[in-house]
Amino acid sequence: MKINETIRQRRIERNLTQEQVANYLGVTAPAVNKWEKGTSYPDITTLPALARILETDLNTLLSFKEELTEQEIAIFLNTLSELLEKEGFLKVYEIAMEKIREYPVCYPLLLNVAMFLEGAGMYSKEGKKDLKIHKKEIEALYHRVLNSPNQNEKNYAQSMLISKYIQRKEYEKAEEMLQSLPEKTSVDKKQLQINLFLSRGKLEEAAKLEEEKLFSSITEIQSVLLMLMEIALKQERKEDAEYFAEVSKQAAKLFDLWEYYSYAAHFQLYLAQKDRVKCLKILFPMMKALTKSWEINQSPLYRHIKTKKTEKGFGLKLRKALIQELCEDEEASFLKECEDVQKLLKEAEADEKM
Repeated sequence: MKINETIRQRRIERNLTQEQVANYLGVTAPAVNKWEKGTSYPDITTLPALARILETDLNTLLSFKEELTEQEIAIFLNTLSELLEKEGFLKVYEIAMEKIREYPVCYPLLLNVAMFLEGAGMYSKEGKKDLKIHKKEIEALYHRVLNSPNQNEKNYAQSMLISKYIQRKEYEKAEEMLQSLPEKTSVDKKQLQINLFLSRGKLEEAAKLEEEKLFSSITEIQSVLLMLMEIALKQERKEDAEYFAEVSKQAAKLFDLWEYYSYAAHFQLYLAQKDRVKCLKILFPMMKALTKSWEINQSPLYRHIKTKKTEKGFGLKLRKALIQELCEDEEASFLKECEDVQKLLKEAEADEKM
């Protein structure tokens, strides 16, 4: 953000008019107007007083320490990820917020840090507790991103806040923010990039982006199918719910997804129906699938997608977490006393210690 944009934004946030700022500084309102348009700039002797009026510092006013590149943000997030396991959530939170204080209007940083911290808080029981302590500060980051001149960043922050309002049953706030979202949030930039790669003969790059779009699309389709299944169950349309579960299973196989996804929909279906026999019948192969490695680029559909090597024992940890969740979920109470489920939990605990 340039100095003229910073002056205008901070003035509006402070509910000040151009005339008020001019009066405080002993200049004319047209002068302030020119500053905000970028056609002229404040005198250097005026800057300290202007910064105080706008309740900011000179670094921010002059756009020092404001922007980070996408690569720098990605590197910073990777650093936080590495520190999370060693130092824990609170340390990561402290470092993240310190970085934000250095770059208070770098909206991509604010948005990515907010999403990272929320994900990091779910990493462990301690993290969940710490996340609750700082949830207001993290949510405030999304509100700050609403000031971003970048519409995509702003829209994403809005979507995150809408979800939070819905979770808290603040439906009027959710509806108000939902109505403010444009029907089309952005052009398909990725498709334009693909077209450019094709025109320049960069087929590898084009294939990679197209494969990423495919994977993103099928993942979204799976989410839609699960939601349709949930709606059908609530409307007591049993046959439709079973159909959606079967389509999800076949789609997972057709599009070479992780084997686990071929079981997930049916398991949720049987869980909602409290069908103990069918739940247990599908639970065991589903748990086994979690321990199988999945290399997405082994499929011709995703040949150009590069992935990091899966952490050793990740599947076992995920299996244990899922079983633990089932044992704590009231909806799955009919499974809690099952000896086979208890045995699975003990096995998962034993595997994790190995």
